[in-house]
Amino acid sequence: MEQETEAQLAKLKALADPVRLRLVALCVRGECSVSELTDVVGQSQPRISQHLKSLCDANLLARFRDGHYVYYRAPSRGADGRTLRRLLALFPGDEPEFQRDFERLRELRRGAATPEPSPEDRSLHRALVELTVSTPLGDLLDIGSGHGRILKLLASRAQRAVGVDIDADARRFARAEVLLAGLPNCTLRKGDMYDLPFEDGEFDTVILDDVLNGADDPLAAVVEARRLLGPSGRLLMLSSVEGTKVADVAAGFVTVSRAAGLRLSAPKPLPVNDPHWVLAVATFADANAEAA
Repeated sequence: MEQETEAQLAKLKALADPVRLRLVALCVRGECSVSELTDVVGQSQPRISQHLKSLCDANLLARFRDGHYVYYRAPSRGADGRTLRRLLALFPGDEPEFQRDFERLRELRRGAATPEPSPEDRSLHRALVELTVSTPLGDLLDIGSGHGRILKLLASRAQRAVGVDIDADARRFARAEVLLAGLPNCTLRKGDMYDLPFEDGEFDTVILDDVLNGADDPLAAVVEARRLLGPSGRLLMLSSVEGTKVADVAAGFVTVSRAAGLRLSAPKPLPVNDPHWVLAVATFADANAEAA
């Protein structure tokens, strides 16, 4: 048989087991650890690990380590993602066992409620959402994602949303938050903002999420973010003004943007009357040259 035919048969064989099908249905909803999958499905960890290996061998799941935890996620892009969507479409979307599993996973992830945004944060959130009206987000990268507040706000407007943070506890909290918010297109990754594990031009929108003020080398962080932007991409610079002045934050944005070869919009204080945030958008200084 052709290699492609063999690959498709392997996928069908892997999904023929009801437990493996349940595991895939869970990992389509969000990234899941082995211990979570063990708790939800109710089988021993060695048995679950065997199922997960079969699913990874068939390219129905991908395995990755984050700190002390190993997570599994379903492919969302490329040929494997398209094939998985077609296969899952063969099953009822309201399959009761899938729903029970997901509710159990939500219970495991449910912790302290996220506080409601302050009036100052709501002003920032409105400004960010307004930026998505005229220009779609496409593939979104949030550098310094913290507990996932910006991911939760914007992920539903993005094709794919990736949050990067150096703090393992923050990533774990954010992973729970985006799952509880019903955002299966989100993924959380460990990363150093000076050296991120992504390809050149991989994202349409990159956010430097309140990381420049405390950065040892803000220009290096901007240059790395610039590397990840596609030809018509946008870099959103966002910084709080706690402990500093709006003019100083804005001047810092201008300086690093110019040095990185980016064109910066006028930095915007938010809210205008009592600023707590500064937001600016940078694009390539010569978009045509980048596209060429």
